[in-house]
Amino acid sequence: MQASDEAPESKPQQGVEPGLWLVATPIGNLDDISQRALAVLASVDRVACEDTRRTGRLLSRHGIEARLVSYHEHNAARVRPALIRMLAAGGRVALVADAGTPLISDPGYKLVRAALDAGVRVTGCPGPSAPLLALILSGLPTDRFYFGGFLPTRAKPRQDALARLRPLDATLVFFESARRLATSLADMAEALGPRPAAVARELTKLHEEMRRGTLDQLAAHYGDAGAPRGEVVIVVGGGRGETAQPVLSEAEIDGRLDALLAEGTVRDAAAAMSAETGRPRRELYARALARSRTRKGCAAGP
Repeated sequence: MQASDEAPESKPQQGVEPGLWLVATPIGNLDDISQRALAVLASVDRVACEDTRRTGRLLSRHGIEARLVSYHEHNAARVRPALIRMLAAGGRVALVADAGTPLISDPGYKLVRAALDAGVRVTGCPGPSAPLLALILSGLPTDRFYFGGFLPTRAKPRQDALARLRPLDATLVFFESARRLATSLADMAEALGPRPAAVARELTKLHEEMRRGTLDQLAAHYGDAGAPRGEVVIVVGGGRGETAQPVLSEAEIDGRLDALLAEGTVRDAAAAMSAETGRPRRELYARALARSRTRKGCAAGP
């Protein structure tokens, strides 16, 4: 963090100017909201939110009466034009997420893009963010980080995505559902190795938890303990300058596997190729096993 010799200038709050306001809301503790954010929410013409009940509870807690409009991925295409018309006519709209900073893994960016295309002023009130809080609590480097949102839900695309991130020299931050936590951690351990990591759960809430360890240790813990409750953020140590993995053709991979199988076991061949290419070890093990059986069948033939 850089310090300045001059005192920072603050913009006085003299009413809320027309335009689209992106307002960060608490991720758990309802007191984690700025006075400026409350002033904006109390003054705009509409508050667009994912869940009107959840946002309504927050506003009620702070004595704010506001006109709420539901805006989420299932109705965004229908609601967005009406919001843009209001903004283009000089209206004031605040966009909030269910928790944290809007536009982080939600459809809000489409509203921002439409507002900018319509010449509408877009500004915001910064505040709580689960990925950033998890990052600074993790104990891992914070000078460079990559936010990956949610990984793919299916195993093969998830493993491919992790393999592409393997050489990245930056701390990795992901959202994940509690029910997929153990599986995703196991895939991370296989694709990235025993890197240091942390699982943040229920941040700012009564049962907040930060569990730190290596990826394989965390995968084993949640595999045994079962899916936890609450919202989850995973933070993983970076690649420490690992070089990018070579891109080999399928024929080249088969050739390398055959050469490795001639000298060692299926397990060793799979491990060596996983390290060489960044592909998941399980995928390469199955491939090496099939080639090993084919080789033995050929050797046993007439």
